[in-house]
Amino acid sequence: MDIKRLLVSLAKIFIPPAIGILTLLLIGFSLDPDTRMKYWYLCIAYFFPPLGKESVIPIGIAGGDLFVPIMNIKAHISPIDPNIMAFSIALIDSVVSLFVVWNYDLVKKIPILGRFVKKVEELGRKGSKEYAWVRPLKFTGIVLFVMVPFQGSGGLVGSILGRLIGMRASTTWLAVTIGAFAGCFIIAYFAKIAFSNIIIALSFVLIMVVIVVIFKAWKESR
Repeated sequence: MDIKRLLVSLAKIFIPPAIGILTLLLIGFSLDPDTRMKYWYLCIAYFFPPLGKESVIPIGIAGGDLFVPIMNIKAHISPIDPNIMAFSIALIDSVVSLFVVWNYDLVKKIPILGRFVKKVEELGRKGSKEYAWVRPLKFTGIVLFVMVPFQGSGGLVGSILGRLIGMRASTTWLAVTIGAFAGCFIIAYFAKIAFSNIIIALSFVLIMVVIVVIFKAWKESR
């Protein structure tokens, strides 16, 4: 391998995590100390299932005084701006996708993560109902898959599915990024409304449940 190809390969490995880490550090340092630690903990927690954007973002936005019964003390939880939480979690999905589409073969060799990638590939090739609906929709399918908060529907799986259906690396990354930002901002503003008006929140939940049921029925019928 010549020097130029080596440098390009190294850049593809280190640029995505560098973008993510530096951006999250800069955002964190712009917050007050208490909020900063909560923010960083949640960003790290997003990497560990079963936590997903549908739980991490509302937790970040939630805040106020909390009474701790056993300790008999009142603790203050700092709320984080919905825009910051939505942008940050979407950025993580986007950066993960960029790393995967640039280094797919390398990712498959990483312990634990590689086995997960191969499992998703196998399910995708066998026409698993969980992923089969994405194939005919291609770009739109990846956007919807990442946007809707199903378990395991983040940037990693979205990028694997994009490769399986033959999409280019740049197109896959763009679809994942659009889906991530759309989904995260929808969740963030729904959470903001939910914490201020429970009736509107419950109405929205009911609408979403109906949409999910219809969507699942459509998938089963295919």
